[in-house]
Amino acid sequence: MPPLKPRDTVDLMKEPSLTIGIEEEYQVIDPETGELASYITEILDADQEEVKEFKPELHQSVVEVGSEVCQTVAEARAEVVRLRRLVSEKVAESGLRIAAAGTHPFSSWREQEITPLERYLGIYEDLRDIAKKNLIFGMHVHVGIEDREFLIDAMNVARYFLPHVLALSTSSPFWMGRDTGLKSYRTMTWRAFPRTGIPREFSSWGEFEYMVETLVRAGSIPDGTKIWWDVRPHWVYPTLEFRLTDICTRVDEVMCIAAIFQAIVAKLWKLRRDNMTFRLYPAELIAENKWRAARYGVGGNLIDFGKQAELPARDLIREMIEWFLDDVLDELGSRKEVEYAYQILEEGSSAERQLRVFEETGDLKAVVDSLIAETAEGVVD
Repeated sequence: MPPLKPRDTVDLMKEPSLTIGIEEEYQVIDPETGELASYITEILDADQEEVKEFKPELHQSVVEVGSEVCQTVAEARAEVVRLRRLVSEKVAESGLRIAAAGTHPFSSWREQEITPLERYLGIYEDLRDIAKKNLIFGMHVHVGIEDREFLIDAMNVARYFLPHVLALSTSSPFWMGRDTGLKSYRTMTWRAFPRTGIPREFSSWGEFEYMVETLVRAGSIPDGTKIWWDVRPHWVYPTLEFRLTDICTRVDEVMCIAAIFQAIVAKLWKLRRDNMTFRLYPAELIAENKWRAARYGVGGNLIDFGKQAELPARDLIREMIEWFLDDVLDELGSRKEVEYAYQILEEGSSAERQLRVFEETGDLKAVVDSLIAETAEGVVD
């Protein structure tokens, strides 16, 4: 764990609201075959009032939802449950189910249909097979930060913890019918997109804004929403958006990840208020830990950059919670959710559970069935 260091100056800034918003991308599944099912065109043709909270994605077998802005982790949990139930009930009208995992165990990207909307057709025209191959499912967590300078400061420091949280979320060990050997194969697929990965350090909002404006004027992007880093200042909303995790299979896992991200920002604000901050490390070093997290999940090693040594990921994740986050958890009311990470460290993430099902059955359809069941836990009666 890197040491703390004093900040050079104190900025009088507005305290962040620390609101939470959660976006999830669900797989739509034919329960008879276990295959992904093209579905989103049914949503596009439906009564829009019924499906106003559903968002299409690049592939027709994906349904995305986004929560309301929530003040607490408890509110966010209720939103995630509500939205999972809403989508589950709607797709069930067509005999389908949803599953939450970073990749589908065996459906082929070659057979998936692109959503026939201008936005997605434009992405496909721009990126071709890179876009079509991007048959992956993620979760994004927004934490409210109204002051743009603190937003940049928080992004710079929060980068260090991204691999720790990715390891907890891993849910994509399979790709097109193969055990990839990775716990988050989704991470490797997503890296093919431009403007992704661990962002570099920025000195100010102005420096970030200049970079975006340069890309816009050069015709590379229409606006800052096409910056897809693992953590980014959202271009429209006053939030720091964490984008690197696989979608979590169980609701308890979702809330653990969201609560950790909120707690990281809360702790960074507390340090800044007290004239302290966290040591910053190059994006290249953090990316090395990200690779380790994607490859081995919680069962591997991460690098402690302060010690210049690798240590078990489980030890460093516990240290993150007990040394760095502990003193803000009760203030946030999220201790139970954050400490669910200990259960993940003990039992493994969704990736380990999927691999155990496959080891026991030798059947990837059984893996899909288990994902459907776990996605519905505490959601569908």
